[in-house]
Amino acid sequence: MVNMPKMFKSEDNTSGEHLLPLLPLRDIVIFPYMVAPLFVGREKSVSALATAMGSDKRVFLSTQKKANIDSPSEKDISKVGVIGNVMQLLRLPDGTVKALVEGKQRARITRFIKNEEFFQVAVEELKEPDEPGTEILALERALLENFEEYAKHNKGISKELTSSVAAISDPSQLADTIAAHFSFKIEDKQKLLNTLSLVERLSLMMTLTKMETEVLRMDQRIKGRVKTQMEKTQKNYYLNEQMRAIRKEMGAEEDPGNELKDLEKRIKRTRMSKESTGKVWQEFRKLKMMTPMSAEATVVRNYIDWLISLPWFKRSRVNNDIDQAEVILNEDHYGLRKPKERILEYLAVQSLMKKIRGPILCFVGPPGVGKTSLAKSVARATGRKFVRLSLGGVRDEAEIRGHRRTYIGAMPGKIIQSLKKVGANNPVFCLDEVDKMSMDFRGDPSSALLEVLDPEQNFSFNDHYLDVDYDLTDILFITTANTLPDIPLPLQDRMEIIRLPGYTEYEKYHIGNDFLVTKQIKLNGLEGKNVQFAKNALTTIIQRYTREAGVRNLEREVASICRKVARDILKKKTDKPYRITGKTVQKLLGPPPFKHSQIEEKDQIGLVNGLAWTQVGGELLAVETLMMPGKGKQIVTGKLGDVMKESAQAAISYVRSRSKQLMIDEEFYKKYDIHIHIPEGAIPKDGPSAGITMCTSIVSTLTKRPVYRDLAMTGEITLRGRVLAIGGLKEKILAAHRAGIKKILIPNENEKDLKDIPRTISKQLEIVPVEHMDEVLTHALILNEGETTFQRSDMMFDLSADAPEKRTSLN
Repeated sequence: MVNMPKMFKSEDNTSGEHLLPLLPLRDIVIFPYMVAPLFVGREKSVSALATAMGSDKRVFLSTQKKANIDSPSEKDISKVGVIGNVMQLLRLPDGTVKALVEGKQRARITRFIKNEEFFQVAVEELKEPDEPGTEILALERALLENFEEYAKHNKGISKELTSSVAAISDPSQLADTIAAHFSFKIEDKQKLLNTLSLVERLSLMMTLTKMETEVLRMDQRIKGRVKTQMEKTQKNYYLNEQMRAIRKEMGAEEDPGNELKDLEKRIKRTRMSKESTGKVWQEFRKLKMMTPMSAEATVVRNYIDWLISLPWFKRSRVNNDIDQAEVILNEDHYGLRKPKERILEYLAVQSLMKKIRGPILCFVGPPGVGKTSLAKSVARATGRKFVRLSLGGVRDEAEIRGHRRTYIGAMPGKIIQSLKKVGANNPVFCLDEVDKMSMDFRGDPSSALLEVLDPEQNFSFNDHYLDVDYDLTDILFITTANTLPDIPLPLQDRMEIIRLPGYTEYEKYHIGNDFLVTKQIKLNGLEGKNVQFAKNALTTIIQRYTREAGVRNLEREVASICRKVARDILKKKTDKPYRITGKTVQKLLGPPPFKHSQIEEKDQIGLVNGLAWTQVGGELLAVETLMMPGKGKQIVTGKLGDVMKESAQAAISYVRSRSKQLMIDEEFYKKYDIHIHIPEGAIPKDGPSAGITMCTSIVSTLTKRPVYRDLAMTGEITLRGRVLAIGGLKEKILAAHRAGIKKILIPNENEKDLKDIPRTISKQLEIVPVEHMDEVLTHALILNEGETTFQRSDMMFDLSADAPEKRTSLN
């Protein structure tokens, strides 16, 4: 007995055995009630049909499992098929037979009967099991709706067929008839034929018909879109051709051949590198073979335009007159000695040598100190053209290198675009805000800049769009940044760092008087109106209305005064001269937001002035310490970073180790809570340079000795009391000077940096290098009445001898 699927287990589903000839089918499944024409060419199949026609015309129709097998065996034929009638048989001239068959009844093969001429099988009819009628009725209606929906979208199904299907009352016949008209896969059709349960068959039909209807809908949508697009393209082409013909008749359009001739002349006139010349001619030959209206022709034309528009060998005439360049630099900017010296050095070398690779300078400094404007002045002083590229927020590598031509709307990167715009291959190229770049999934632009800013590589810069090498060595690159740590180290390595610190009050006054006032008077239409700024007016604005390293806010305040003066002139209709004084400034700008001096009004215990570096210059940083009865808790507040907290711990440990020498209760750390606070708690603070400041504040609190209010200090402390070097000394000293500090303690190792401090500032300050914390305390603490020394166990530390003239309270 042949094993059958589980759905045929029941013996009650079978009725009588029939011996019939077998006709194996390929790529078709015959259902009951289905009439189909078959073209038969295999000898055994032709013999089977002939035998059927010679008897009762019955034949068993079963589908092959694999259609590509020409001589199937028993295992290659599906067990379930239909008993069918051969309605008509016609022999064709080529020896094949056309048969018209009709499916009658589901049946399965029980055994194969040996026959050399054709397949002969014993089959048994399959009956459907009895099932509840309500569910079948619901499925029948749903299936009919699906078929009608499918028929709406399929033009191959006529209305007559839809009506005849709707008239079928037998649900089994309905399912088989609909299945015959759907183009399901052979495997799915065989599965439907195998399924005897009407509920299961109808459910399976629902799934398959819904899927087929959705596929048909999608196919029609796609075809509709394609058709619309083709119609639009054909319409545009037709209209373009008509317009071209009309313009040609009117003489308004040149022939495309003439356009290509003009392009060829431009290519011949343009001097390019050997590689780019070969590339241009290759693309031009390709362009001549294309249809002018094609999209590809536009892409190639744009590419050729870019190549021949670049300044391959066009140069600005460089001015190597050092004296004239120095005059121009001094006209545009006050101070900035180091950057000016480096630029003049470059001009001197260039005047001695025919060609020098352009240096890559990086101006680092707080906002408003003139980094970008200095780059413009360099261009004016050297006679070069100036181009600026802002890198703030750039996060796509293609902004630097460009897009490959395979992308729609591809363009070269900003470097090549800027060179085309400026029309020279040796400009001053300012890469602004180089520390503000970021990166994401589109690449890292800072890595792309490595090639641009490396003198050993940028002679063959390769833009992705151009795909040819371009020489950038004649360009004088100048980059600007606010903070050096935000620039990647490999990029820093390719640049010469020149720091632009904040301006002194003296420098701000001269910048305001010589540049900003004149500029704002002109911009606000006050030329010829006899408007003058007194010296105390600018000094008041600098000291009491601005607190910055640069001069940006100073210019804003001057502009504000000029606007108010312009309004007053129009209102009063008077030509009398205007003299802006310190009192006038307060009247026009309102109450001053800052005090001239930030130091305290009297010397206090536990309050010490520290110095900090910020992105906008230096700042005065007050450190406060309180001692309270408690259990030895140490509290550090003010939104401090980990490094600063560790500096506080090191300071406390040093004080504990020196408590006997400093005449402090040796068990103070058990009896008292110490709270160290740095005001302006909303601003994050970090770094080790406040170490000696916190230590001095702690000692002042524990010894109850006040600290000089006009003294500031900076330095890192070790557990042994050594004072280590710090950074940003110039900015810190300038901040101290602005705040009215008279004396500054700095690490001894930073004494070499004092040469960068303007002499006008250093003359007004007493700057004391220190090596050890004992020296710091000697200079910082004020002796109480009657004291001359700090008593220590190993030696007497004489303050009156080591310190400058003893000062008592400065109240």
